Amino acid sequence: MATERSYYEILGVERTASDAEIKRAFRKLAQQWHPDVNSGAEAAERFKEINEAYQVLADPQRRQIYDVMGRAGLGDMGGSPFGEGFPGFGDLFDAFFAGMGGMGGAGAGRRQRRPAGSDLRYNLRISFDEAVRGVEREIEFDLLDKCEKCGGTGAAEGSAAVSCSACGGRGEIRSVRQTMLGQMVNVTICNRCRGEGRVVEDPCKTCRGEGRTQRQKKMRVTIPAGIDEGHQIRLAGEGEAGPRGGQPGNLYVAVHVNPHPVLRREGTELYHDLEVSIAQAALGTRVMVPTTEGEEEIEIRPGTQPGTEIRMRGKGVPHLRRPGSRGDLHVMVNVHVPSRLSKRQRQLLEELAAESDETVLSGGVFERVKDALS
Repeated sequence: MATERSYYEILGVERTASDAEIKRAFRKLAQQWHPDVNSGAEAAERFKEINEAYQVLADPQRRQIYDVMGRAGLGDMGGSPFGEGFPGFGDLFDAFFAGMGGMGGAGAGRRQRRPAGSDLRYNLRISFDEAVRGVEREIEFDLLDKCEKCGGTGAAEGSAAVSCSACGGRGEIRSVRQTMLGQMVNVTICNRCRGEGRVVEDPCKTCRGEGRTQRQKKMRVTIPAGIDEGHQIRLAGEGEAGPRGGQPGNLYVAVHVNPHPVLRREGTELYHDLEVSIAQAALGTRVMVPTTEGEEEIEIRPGTQPGTEIRMRGKGVPHLRRPGSRGDLHVMVNVHVPSRLSKRQRQLLEELAAESDETVLSGGVFERVKDALS
């Protein structure tokens, strides 16, 4: 006596197979063994077996009972929901996708969402100090916004959009054609309703059925402290309205920052080039340097060398993603060497050179010419 094959074996899947794996296996076998594709008693019997296995394993309750008690535990719950006959291949295709919300009965089709509105970009220029400290600005721009007369529906007052007669409200047109695998369904977007499933027969006179009109919009935008050149602020839903009540697009505010006259920015760090004289570098001094909060005094220690960096902690730019944290201000010391000297300045430097036992050119050009002629 032949051993009865399990439903898992019939579909060619493991007992741990997921719902998606079971559906894929059934669809492949159904295309191969459906009586519309394969004639003969063997194909009909095989398809009946495949269909019965799928109807049990695709149902969580029946699958659980079957896993515990086998076919005997199913009783009247097993078998095919199609009765004695077989559905056409096109009907089988519908039944397979019905639970997926794709190709069920009329009115349950894959209606398209209404198209969303366009995203907009606004270029905003701010000062260096505004970028560091943050600012609130009012901006004004033109856009297609929801029609105030019809509320964005596109329908005239007292009317409403109705189900599309061309596609029956599905938003798509289905055509069936015969192939070597049986009936195949081709689905295209409905041209009349553009996939929305509904049409406006009495359009609003203000927006002509579009559901949106051109207008000027004002709004306040908060620019966070620490924003930098090229950063964008995304304002969800503040772009153009979608046609006939579709979702609005987004507004992107692109920030452009004017440079500072004496401060240089790299991320959250600021840099300032400070020039001091030879005497100041050698003897030390106190000087004022610019910061984002105004000028502050710093000390130049005696013997400071060219290229020395003085770091002012917390005087840089705030971190965008770390509130309360700031970068530093780096003061880069450059020792200025004068190109022209007075007679007294030259005399003092020559005395310094002599004291340091350093060899230097003595006197100016005229003095050297005078010495050569004497």
